[in-house]
Amino acid sequence: MFAEAGAVTVTRVPKDDARRIARGCGASVLTTLATLDGDEAVDVGALGSAELVEQVRLSDDDVVVVRGAREQHAATVILRGANDYMLDEMERSFHDSLCAVKRVLESGSVVPGGGAVEVALDIYLESFATTLGSREQLAIVEFANALLSIPKQLAVNAAKDSIELVAKLRAYHAAAQNAAPDAPRSHLKNYGLDLHEGKLRDNVKAGVLEPAMSKIKMLKSATEAAINILRIDDMIKLVPEQQAEDPHAHM
Repeated sequence: MFAEAGAVTVTRVPKDDARRIARGCGASVLTTLATLDGDEAVDVGALGSAELVEQVRLSDDDVVVVRGAREQHAATVILRGANDYMLDEMERSFHDSLCAVKRVLESGSVVPGGGAVEVALDIYLESFATTLGSREQLAIVEFANALLSIPKQLAVNAAKDSIELVAKLRAYHAAAQNAAPDAPRSHLKNYGLDLHEGKLRDNVKAGVLEPAMSKIKMLKSATEAAINILRIDDMIKLVPEQQAEDPHAHM
């Protein structure tokens, strides 16, 4: 029927691909053309539209390309590389970038990266701890110091002087938190590590940003893990049973 009408027919299309094409073209997926009267018919409202449908050859495969879909809810990205290893790395990097964009859109806000958030929290919590006159002060100070392990590890991984960089970064954020909102030093709150040059920079201007949602979830997960570990009072170790030697065994 389709061939007689001059329509292109594609067989053995995966269900997920069929749903994506239908969503992009503004169509509906039909499992049958049969009607209740026993005839065959197609509802015009279930049809979609696109500017061009063509068959092209990519590498060793023939694929059908749909261009100019009406709704544009789906797109296909073609990755090309010299070998499978490079393609796997490209796919992983592209997937990570899509996940980062997704997190930003879900969160609706971003924070400077490069250890800026962790150092800012460290300075704030140390200042807050001095207002307490109880033993909670010690716990807050230790939690603040634990946050510094993230920028320190970032610097170590980049083969930079972690002690010097983190010390300068703490001084910057301490000055920013003690300054007025319109003071010249208030912009120092956006400073983080520049792991390429081994110095500090305004990571908001440099575009080194992190989704606020991911940062909050990371801190919550790490805190909950530490709490669960601290709740453990003792450990019971199960020693595996030793098998008795067979006196009849021969070496």
